[in-house]
Amino acid sequence: MAEFLVELYVSRRAAGAFGLETERARLAADQLTAEGTRVRCLRSILVPEDETCLLLYEADSADAVREASLRAGLAFERISEAVASTSGELELCP
Repeated sequence: MAEFLVELYVSRRAAGAFGLETERARLAADQLTAEGTRVRCLRSILVPEDETCLLLYEADSADAVREASLRAGLAFERISEAVASTSGELELCP
């Protein structure tokens, strides 16, 4: 399965609802998986200064992530395939 990053705008005033949005994202992914479409919400990151929330998913396709995000009621800006690395796998800086 591939990993995908969902980016959405979260105003500073709405930052308190970050936990609720994350929970909705996880529940929607679980629901889709139960229906036969494999998708998992792995983690979420809130960047309050930038008013941005990033959700990392694991799924078979971007369409599965899009469906999970729509079911969760997330007003996302974009969905992009992501490549994560663990220590030593990918050297970005010489």
